[in-house]
This record gives sequence, structure tokens and C-alpha cells, in this order.
Amino acid sequence: MGDVRSLVRYAMLVNVARCIGCYNCWLACKDEHCGNEYPGYSAEQPQRGHFWIKVIEKERGKFPKVKVAFIPILCMHCEDAPCVRMAKDGAVYQRQDGIVIIDPKRAIGRREILTSCPYRVIYWNEEKNLPQKCTFCAHLLDQGLREPRCVEVCPTDALIFGDLDDPNSKISRIIASVQPEALHPEFGLKERVLYINLPKRFIAGTVIYADDGECAEGVSVTLSDGEQKSTVKTDVFGDFEFENLKENREYTVIIEASGYKPRTFKVVTRSDIYLGRIALEKA
Repeated sequence: MGDVRSLVRYAMLVNVARCIGCYNCWLACKDEHCGNEYPGYSAEQPQRGHFWIKVIEKERGKFPKVKVAFIPILCMHCEDAPCVRMAKDGAVYQRQDGIVIIDPKRAIGRREILTSCPYRVIYWNEEKNLPQKCTFCAHLLDQGLREPRCVEVCPTDALIFGDLDDPNSKISRIIASVQPEALHPEFGLKERVLYINLPKRFIAGTVIYADDGECAEGVSVTLSDGEQKSTVKTDVFGDFEFENLKENREYTVIIEASGYKPRTFKVVTRSDIYLGRIALEKA
């Protein structure tokens, strides 16, 4: 294994807004690991039952306002990894570059390693009696490749991989301009796989004019939670939308158009909210 691993701090950034659910990442992982053994890194991945990277679909809203987000999930390569804490005799260890490896020899028979992971991204190989998971394609990185196979084949740049200690790396530049988050920050594991644009709550609606039934384009819609306020304009179809809202928060929606009576709604974001067709009456 190359000494370069001690000079870097690998991480992955997942931009959920760019993921189109093409499953190229899943296919590339299968292509790289199924039928291929990499001594010291991983045994071969079974053809079925293992998802070293998987893509879950999260449906939000209700008809006619339905949205779908695709969220890639893999080993988080946590700095405070429960699997490393549970394993003994180096069965699971973290390299200096941050990659968490399940030793394909020392971990034989260690089924308890599966239950240590709250993300449930460790899988059991029945044939080899072995726990297995994503390795960030460490065998390729140690040969000089810049990124894992899943990142290499992503057609939309939804997966970004690189060195957090290199300020000029793509991942460092992006993280400097946005606030990434862990998929489950409540776990407190200091994950090395971080996310941006994870789906939050939304409030949406469609505004029409009651007198002629036409779509109300360019109408001001203001959203307030008592602390912050934002205003958008309805589009050509009279639609408006507020994204990335907090759960279980009370919001006030005020719709205003010149010559028409304003409409006010108070809602709580226990779920995504579509206010339906909102008719504005003449003032």
C-alpha cells in the first residue's frame, strides 16, 4: 500500500440535488468488486444481496405536487467509527487517510460487526463467512487513481471525492462555500461522507385570479417563521414554492397582489405542504 495515504484526508461529498437515480455508481461498484478479490483490502463482493453503495428514493409531497429525491448511501468512513471500536485484533481499522477497512482475513466469522453500524451499510458474505462494505476503492487509490469507481462514472457530478487537507481540491472548494451535513448528524460519528441539498420540508401552492380563473403570475408570496422572512414571485403558472424548511415549524404564508385581497395561511411543517389552488378576490 502506498505511503501517499498518510498525506491525505479522504472524504466524499454527495450533492443530492444532482443525483438522477441512474444507478451508475451501483453498477460500477459491482463491476469493480464482484468476482474480484483484492488481498488486504476486500474479498470479492457477492453478485446478490450486497449494496456497497445503494440509492434510496425519497418521495415527498402529495398529488399534484410530488417530488422525488435520490440519495446515495455507502459506508460513511466515520472518524469515530463504531465498527472500529467494536472489532478487536485489527479486524476493522481506520487508515491514516481516513478510510475504514474490514480486514478480509481477520474479520472472518465476526458477524457482530454488522450490528455495530447504525447506518446498516455492512453486509454479510454467507459463502466466505465475512462482513464486507465499501472501501472507497482503496486498492485503486493506492495505485494512484484519484477517485473511487462510483465517483468516476457519475454523469452529473453528484459524487465528489478528494482530499480535505488540500485547499485546492474540488471537494475542499465546495465545502468552503456551502454547509455540508451528515446523513444522520444525531449519530455524532464525524462521518467522512457528507451531503448537501438533502431534502427538507417544502411549502407550495398555486395562485389564480377568482374573477377570470387565470393563473396569477408575478404575485408576491411571503413566508415567515417569526424570525426570518423570504419572498418569492409566482411563475407563469401561478406556482410558488419554498424549499429547505425546518420540520415541525409554524410558518405564515401571505399572498399579495395589487388590486386583490391578500390571503394568509398558517401552517406547521409536520409534512410537506401543498396549499392547493388559491383564488384571489378583487379588493
